Amino acid sequence: TSGQLYGDYILEHYTKEEIETCEGFLDGTRDQLFTYSGLELLLSRYVIRSRENVPLESPQEMFLGIALHLAMLEKNDRLEWVRRFYDMLSTLKVTMATPTLSNARKPYHQLSSCFIDTVPDSLDGIYRSIDSFAKVSKFGGGMGLYFGKVRAAGSAIRGFKGAAGGVIRWIKLANDTAVAVDQLGVRQGAVAVYLDAWHKDLPEFLALRTNNGDDRMKAHDVFPAVCYPNLFWKLAKEDIDADWYLMCPHEILTVKGYSLEDSYGREWEERYWECVADHRIHKRVIPVKELVRLILKSAVETGTPFTFNRDLVNEANPNSHKGIIYCSNLCTEIAQNMSPVEQVEQRIETVDGETVVVTVTKPGDFVVCNLASLSLGKIDVTNREEVTRLTQYAVRALDNVIDLNFFPVPYARINNMKYRPIGLGVSGYHHMLAKNGISWESEEHLAFTDRVFEWINYAAIEASCDNAREKGCYELFEGSDWQTGAYFEKRKYHSEEWLRLKEKTAANGMRNGWLIAIAPTSSTSMLAGTTAGLDPIMNRYYLEEKKNGLVPRVAPDLSPETFWQYKNAHYIDQQWSVRAGGIRQRHVDQAQSMNLYITNEYTLRQVLNLYILAWECGVKTIYYIRSRSLEVEECEVCSS
Repeated sequence: TSGQLYGDYILEHYTKEEIETCEGFLDGTRDQLFTYSGLELLLSRYVIRSRENVPLESPQEMFLGIALHLAMLEKNDRLEWVRRFYDMLSTLKVTMATPTLSNARKPYHQLSSCFIDTVPDSLDGIYRSIDSFAKVSKFGGGMGLYFGKVRAAGSAIRGFKGAAGGVIRWIKLANDTAVAVDQLGVRQGAVAVYLDAWHKDLPEFLALRTNNGDDRMKAHDVFPAVCYPNLFWKLAKEDIDADWYLMCPHEILTVKGYSLEDSYGREWEERYWECVADHRIHKRVIPVKELVRLILKSAVETGTPFTFNRDLVNEANPNSHKGIIYCSNLCTEIAQNMSPVEQVEQRIETVDGETVVVTVTKPGDFVVCNLASLSLGKIDVTNREEVTRLTQYAVRALDNVIDLNFFPVPYARINNMKYRPIGLGVSGYHHMLAKNGISWESEEHLAFTDRVFEWINYAAIEASCDNAREKGCYELFEGSDWQTGAYFEKRKYHSEEWLRLKEKTAANGMRNGWLIAIAPTSSTSMLAGTTAGLDPIMNRYYLEEKKNGLVPRVAPDLSPETFWQYKNAHYIDQQWSVRAGGIRQRHVDQAQSMNLYITNEYTLRQVLNLYILAWECGVKTIYYIRSRSLEVEECEVCSS
């Protein structure tokens, strides 16, 4: 059966003796590290099963199979890398993303989690983006689509006024593709759609998921997200009654000759006011207050739109010498250069006497990212050596994924080779705080997270730098912030240790253009028996409804000592979460999947203040707003 269930490449790359040596790495006692629910999830979703649905591998064999795949192309000390990868996975201290855990060692080894595409403003381009999304979906990836270049409703097509249908119609197409192309019936495709805060179709966009209004203008299966410039939050804070101008990107391009979305920061702001002053560009005028109300109403009702602070992202982009970042991905943690795929020509040729049609496209920057997470709750984060070692292994494994991956679309492969981006994240954040006796709402939390994430970042940069010396730099290193040292300046890394690293990266180069991105890790954190991503826990213990009954879930390492540190997410003052996000952001070159938890008592003003605080703290993105009604809930924290 190996031909169908396992990829034959493992046996092609290793000799029988090597496989037998690796078998000696297996440590059955590590099965004891699983919680019941983690083991159940692993056996039901991750291990390889026969066509009759019988598990064919033990958890330890699964980890070893993944390690063999990840170390396959290593030239030196290959078996040593197999052992290191097996150890980091089987001790549950590092988890690879779900597609990597599920698909490594299989014939279709699509190992990446997230993809992002820039939708061009043309019929061919829009359908090509939808086509790419369908292929990504088929192999289990999530997608971010940036619609900010697509002309607004009522815009001109070939000079005919009022002909364009607007972005909502195209978003519905993405919506229906997500539902139609599922992953072998396991789960439906998932797509986040991003639009700029100044796009003319924004009010309709904000009503995509709400339950009232015209159903033909709805798309209930996509996740809307808005890209905000600094100016928007500045006005929301200082002058909420000011007017905000919504315009059509196509019209701006026709009249001005530039695309407003192609600039950021001060340049963007100058251009924005220039467009506002130009009477040839039609505007929808709406007070900032009104727009904020629409955004917050949608957020409180549906949890979306996600937030993408485009100026903060682009100012911190280590590869701004080669492009711009328009938006993020499905879970708001990826931030990498983007540009649309362009069609060059279509021609008719004769091949072997047959007539064929050849379409030639220019690839653009089609983002794809590979993820892994350090399980902070399982690691001794006060031991810098351990943090550094595991970070090095994870960075090496992720870099290998780039060369081993099966790419669902060719554009993804080209971009991956150009920038070699990886996304190292964390899970078990609340677990780590509780285990170390630290309360979420404390200055101690902020100082602690600052130190841990600085260590992780330092270790990741150094690992990528060492890998570059051994295997070569990413193609576009020359002129990047890594090379010029601007990366370290922008983050005020001035200590002696950091200055050493700054010199080292300039001299040796970097293997990866981006390194750190903190994903939500919902399934993989359950495997590792820890808390999800950066999130505080919802309850210390609860019963989760599964298809076949109730599964008890308990906060990890819950004991009389940690009980009080596990405060329920909805009772935590969210300002602490936002401030912690700002402190971590300095050490994260991409972004973080960070949720805000609110209750019915929150006023819209309080929610707005959290958004403004996030922007002021330099938080690049906000994922869901998770609200819950508290009428029946008794707060158990105070029920001593």
